[in-house]
Amino acid sequence: MIIVYTGNGKGKTTASLGQAVRSLGEGKKVIMIQFVKGPWRSGEDEFISKFKIPKNKFRVIKGGKGFVGIMGDRLPRSIHKKTARDTLKFAKKTILSKKYDLVILDEMNVAVGLKLISENDVLKVLRKVPNSIDVILSGRNAPKKLVDLADIATEMKEIKYKFRPSKQGIEY
Repeated sequence: MIIVYTGNGKGKTTASLGQAVRSLGEGKKVIMIQFVKGPWRSGEDEFISKFKIPKNKFRVIKGGKGFVGIMGDRLPRSIHKKTARDTLKFAKKTILSKKYDLVILDEMNVAVGLKLISENDVLKVLRKVPNSIDVILSGRNAPKKLVDLADIATEMKEIKYKFRPSKQGIEY
């Protein structure tokens, strides 16, 4: 099954993590591969270490180098592109390994929207997903072809958002 969480509202990664908790509760193995989010520690990292969740049950892989072109990013775009391509290769290898029951491709939609990776390359990977594996794609501005391919697509719509700047424990 392919699930897409998109939209400009809060909750895409949070919904993905909620699905991870449900899957873990059912004895499944989960991996979250983050495409844009960078090397900083986040609430999900703290959760895994504080609750001593074994890495063979739930892993978070930071594939990104940080936000692209905003929030003080000074890396050349070529670095972000290479990192996103490498992360997509890792995601493909992980999916085809069938080692995990749920694979979360966090901020994949953003990586496609920023043209760090191509929509067609993502579609090629998704078309090879074994029936036994569930995949979640998160991030704003999901391309129509990815939404069309999905079994479930949910759009988070921002109605009100008071946390500027972002708030620890809510945003990260």
